[in-house]
Amino acid sequence: MSAKPEIADFNDLFLSDEYKELLERKKAFEAPCTAAEVEEASAYSKSEAYKEKNFARNSLVVNPAKACQPLGSVMAALGFEKTLPFLHGSQGCTAYFRSHLSRHFKEPVPAVSSSMTEDGAVFGGMRNLIEGLENSVALYKPEMVAVSTTCMAEVIGDDLNAFIETARQEGAVGKDVPIPYANTPSFVGSHITGYDAMLKSILSYLYERSEDVAASSKADFAKLNLILGFEPYTGNFAELKRILSIFGSGYTFLGDQSGNFDSPAAGEYSYYYGGTKLSDVPKAASALGTISLQKYAVKKTLEYIQSGWSQQVVSMPTPIGIRATDRLLAAISEITGLDVPKELTEERGRIVDALTDSHNYLHGKRVALAGDPDLLLGLIGFCLETGMEPVHIVCTNGDKEFQQEAEGLLSSSPYGEEGQVHIGRDLWHMRSLLISDPVDLAIGSSHLKYAAKDANIPLVRLGFPIFDRHHMHRYPIIGYQGTLNVLSLIVNTVLQQLDDQAPEYGFDLVR
Repeated sequence: MSAKPEIADFNDLFLSDEYKELLERKKAFEAPCTAAEVEEASAYSKSEAYKEKNFARNSLVVNPAKACQPLGSVMAALGFEKTLPFLHGSQGCTAYFRSHLSRHFKEPVPAVSSSMTEDGAVFGGMRNLIEGLENSVALYKPEMVAVSTTCMAEVIGDDLNAFIETARQEGAVGKDVPIPYANTPSFVGSHITGYDAMLKSILSYLYERSEDVAASSKADFAKLNLILGFEPYTGNFAELKRILSIFGSGYTFLGDQSGNFDSPAAGEYSYYYGGTKLSDVPKAASALGTISLQKYAVKKTLEYIQSGWSQQVVSMPTPIGIRATDRLLAAISEITGLDVPKELTEERGRIVDALTDSHNYLHGKRVALAGDPDLLLGLIGFCLETGMEPVHIVCTNGDKEFQQEAEGLLSSSPYGEEGQVHIGRDLWHMRSLLISDPVDLAIGSSHLKYAAKDANIPLVRLGFPIFDRHHMHRYPIIGYQGTLNVLSLIVNTVLQQLDDQAPEYGFDLVR
């Protein structure tokens, strides 16, 4: 047998003499700074003087903890059965949204583009949109096409309503094909803004144009509507469905992208997996009420449901922790009239026991947090319950309302006394905070790994996106079981750090 060829790992490959020599020639060609100059700049970037300059900048963003609006609109569209996201803009933008979501979920993401180029930027993109709709419906046979915009279409002021109506008049797309649309300019807002805009558009379009609004059955009136919002954890959908099944409550998810982002490998690929049935949306207006597990990510949608459907709405941040899950179960019980099942009460006790088991390793740990508003409020609450101290909280896409709620939550516990909430800041700001006022660990997305490495602290990956770890989105982080997952992730990170740093005499078998 011939010897098996040795394939070098990425880390090892560039340590070979060939690549070392290549790197040195590259450096000489680029006329780089000297090693002393690099060291000097690095040291300065960690100084208080640099931190002051860093926080004084207002015209530059470095590594923001957010994505742009159309990415959120794509996720919202994929929450509905046989729906094709259609982006009116360039192919490059669409490729970014698809790759961003694919890298997090490790799944293909169906989305199409009107492929605008320089001609569209000058003369408008109407022909691109009309021909794109015609081709998309013919090729991919969706039951609904959800159209959103990118920067190019927004800057030149393309009128989606007029373009879609023209497409229908020309026969490019049938009058019976639902085509909700949302304006989602990338230069304002964030991915949660885009999600909200598209979700509201889909719900209002399907409800207001349906002929079956009055055809709700007795079962529809007994159902509960659930919104998870911009939800990067497919496991959260499964966990909430499990909780509702234990309650014995009927329900409708207003947007369920879990099927599209966690599809089976069965030998054949389909463009569409799962999602909320289009026919269920008009009936959802007759439900008992709506519970949203995000409040800042779906503000306009909740306003529409409350006013347009005259329906009771309960919204809360991501329910992580005992108290937050208690609030979720209480809301389900109140709206449905069903008692909290004994099975969930016993489950609660087991998680309280688990928190007690790990308490001594988490109590007093100083933590930095970065992410979306609803997730951060959930994590702050969890930290305070466990005796961890949230110190630096960075929310790039947070507003004043979020800041006030976060500060109120911090002030409710002695463990939140040091907490500072920074809205509109980015992860380069976080780097200065971690270096000038060190903490024990950071919690956030994969983008936070660079600042955490510079500060020499471990990173617990929670949120969106998570590119450099696999399958974490399949585990729930909400409810009692999700709380156990978050607890396990954090405490085992702390224990791993103890092992990594332990001297020989302290390398214990039992912790």
